[in-house]
Amino acid sequence: MNRATPRLRALAALPFVLALAVHLLLFARWRDELPAELATHFSAGGEADGWTGPTAYVLVSTALLLGLAAGWTALVRRRYLWAAWATAGFAGGLLVQLLRANRVDDPFVTVGFSPGMDLGIALVVAVAAGAAGWALSSLVPAEVEPSVPGEADPSVLPLAAGEAAGWSKDTGSRALTVLSVLALAAAPVTLLVATWPGALLGLLGLVVGVPGLALARVRVTVDRHGLTVRSALVPRPRVRVPLDGVEGASVREIDAVADFGGWGYRVRAHRTGVVLRSGEALVVRRGSGREFAVTVPDARTAAALLNALVERHGKV
Repeated sequence: MNRATPRLRALAALPFVLALAVHLLLFARWRDELPAELATHFSAGGEADGWTGPTAYVLVSTALLLGLAAGWTALVRRRYLWAAWATAGFAGGLLVQLLRANRVDDPFVTVGFSPGMDLGIALVVAVAAGAAGWALSSLVPAEVEPSVPGEADPSVLPLAAGEAAGWSKDTGSRALTVLSVLALAAAPVTLLVATWPGALLGLLGLVVGVPGLALARVRVTVDRHGLTVRSALVPRPRVRVPLDGVEGASVREIDAVADFGGWGYRVRAHRTGVVLRSGEALVVRRGSGREFAVTVPDARTAAALLNALVERHGKV
């Protein structure tokens, strides 16, 4: 599967840049009408119960939009461009509604925020933005399907008697790295400034960021021990499939979302995998009937060597 083109990445980042520009322009225009402390959290009835200073508000809202832009720019595919625009429309619309709600004399007494109406307006903006993104996807060339078959059993790599061989390659996901670093960076800030239960977001950042960063780059090794996939940063986590547990290896084109529901260590019916991107993957058929897949460049060489080692192991 093709990587996202520069044009596609630019179109994915564009709605977030526009949302940020509109938000900052309105903030500057309404600055004299805004209170010293902006209401930024509301109860179900629309009453303000949390406030933030203007500087902190601008920094947090800007970081939010830029973080979303970074994530979508890294992960976007042509068929999901509409979703990037819809996300930017919803986030930008909600931030604008939040500013509008604060244009009163005393936000500690009453704030003009209606959860149902304002969320509804943000959803309308999201739908309109998503439609614009869908229309703009026509400007991006369609992704070319790989010329190799969807699945192939590579020939066994020839090995001389007694010859030792090994294969190892590092592979990673820039998108997962960026998202994990952002989660870890936001965690201490949220834990320090947020009140309960808002501090739960900080704990969530740690829960998501630590394993995410550990799996953002892995080392895949095929040798006399079998297949090993471990974090390139720390000794754990690690997945090992010994030779006597391998029935065979093949190469397959994998769509991270369609086949495994996302990125990272994934578990699905009858298969597991370490999925850091869409594209070429080494797929191992295990004796239990389950499959293990890992997305890695040059998977064909790894599969051929693993098949040769399994064949040799079976003759011993």
